[in-house]
Amino acid sequence: MNSTAAAEVERDVMEYDVAIIGAGPAGLACAIRLKQLKPELNICLLEKAANVGAHALSGAVIEPGPLDALAPEWRQSPPSICVPAARDEMHLLTRTGKIRLPLPAQLHNRGNFIVSLGLLTAWLAQKAEGLGVDIFPGFAAAAPLLGPDGAVLGVQLGDVGLEKDGEPGANYTPGAQIRAATTILAEGARGSLSKQLIQRFELDAGCAPQTYGLGLKELWQLPEGRVRPGLIQHSVGWPLDTRTYGGSFIYHLSENRVYVGFVVGLDYEDPRLSPFEAFQQFKHHPSVKPLLEGGEILAAGARTIAAGGWQSIPRLEMPGAMLIGDAAGGVNVPKIKGVHQAIRSGMLAAEHLAETGSPQGFDARWRASAGGQELRAVRNFKPGFKRGLWFGLANSALESLTGGRTPWTLKPRSADYQRLRALEHYASPERHWVERTLPPRDRLAAVFFASTSHDEHQPAHLKVRDPSICAERCTREFGNPCQRFCPANVYEMVEDAGGRRLQINAANCVHCKACDIKDPYAIIDWTPPEGGSGPNYQSL
Repeated sequence: MNSTAAAEVERDVMEYDVAIIGAGPAGLACAIRLKQLKPELNICLLEKAANVGAHALSGAVIEPGPLDALAPEWRQSPPSICVPAARDEMHLLTRTGKIRLPLPAQLHNRGNFIVSLGLLTAWLAQKAEGLGVDIFPGFAAAAPLLGPDGAVLGVQLGDVGLEKDGEPGANYTPGAQIRAATTILAEGARGSLSKQLIQRFELDAGCAPQTYGLGLKELWQLPEGRVRPGLIQHSVGWPLDTRTYGGSFIYHLSENRVYVGFVVGLDYEDPRLSPFEAFQQFKHHPSVKPLLEGGEILAAGARTIAAGGWQSIPRLEMPGAMLIGDAAGGVNVPKIKGVHQAIRSGMLAAEHLAETGSPQGFDARWRASAGGQELRAVRNFKPGFKRGLWFGLANSALESLTGGRTPWTLKPRSADYQRLRALEHYASPERHWVERTLPPRDRLAAVFFASTSHDEHQPAHLKVRDPSICAERCTREFGNPCQRFCPANVYEMVEDAGGRRLQINAANCVHCKACDIKDPYAIIDWTPPEGGSGPNYQSL
């Protein structure tokens, strides 16, 4: 539907005191705390997934302190996947072996819990609803609403029932307008509305570019006797080269299950690298394959993580709206944790709004808070790895010894998409990758385990502004890396009677948003598909 026609459509309007976009830990914590402080407030929470938790994906080992402060009763009725941390291990992997590394202080997890973020957010949603929050799963916020003075007035929901060409179909329903005195963006990393508003209000002026990691995760059911509940294992090294940031995790659950995952920094340089393949190769390492062999995958998924830290955090306030959680980038990278930070920021936003009635002043308040200062103390860890694995490890040791009190701040100078090197200027290392026998055999099989669902008749939600670049210039300069950085086989170069062209398999999308971040020409925009579409990560 063209923009003129869209503007003329009559839309329902719903009025709220506060509209929260995204039912992750930050958005839910904000809603709950607001209701605890101001029960009279009329609050709605929009979630694009069909169910709360279906799009929530994290490792996830959580520090329980902020959750205890928000909802101490969670310990009496925890989500069904909730295992106390028992022991930690850290290794450097070589191609054929592993070297035990001293455990960094940030990775001592005694007192923490391994949880499913999908199940935890579903638990929090029940509490929020019990307090009177209106939660609307299956409704995607498509665009911000702006007043004559430029202030954010709320959001417009996406239209339902559009045909592939964008025209209304038989079941067309225009998206309603949700108007609110304050809009709180809690969309997670690279949120589509957050991206627009950060740019519109220049919230990132003076910040280092945000940098991201692509996390891939699987839930495995294993034969009896292999799992040690509460064991937390991390590694760096193989199958990545020393210039590429990343690492693995294996979290041992109850009932003979494990979470297995791998994170690749999207600031990698190699145009031929496939993060999905790196993950599968890790599973075939001699120290990992015996654990998984004979088991079966129950679920799989992928999601980007905002990993820039303190120096990449944009301003968190704008007229009429606030940024919280990973929408702003609150992950503590050396801890490999973000859930406690998301809950902290959501609670702090609620307290600030309850006290002042305005977003003004929230940015300074967050930076001075425990969450902000936690990030400031570890500000140099992730930037150090941009100079390679060995420098990063040495820098991490120094930062640990000084407690993050070194007088300098390392700042990334370029965005992730600018880091990819052209084919003619980069000699990819010999990776010595092995033949794979463990599932999934390919990315389409992984999409199956993500239980993703999109109506194939709806318009493609992945917008490429100039496809001719893909067919010509990108083929020549980078070899079409979208076919490799996407873990779901969404982007495919095909040859037909019209020549070489980009084919977008939008129904495969698992909503990781790597394409919006890593495309070397920055011409891909991830937009929300019809509400309720996408993966189902409820147990991840």
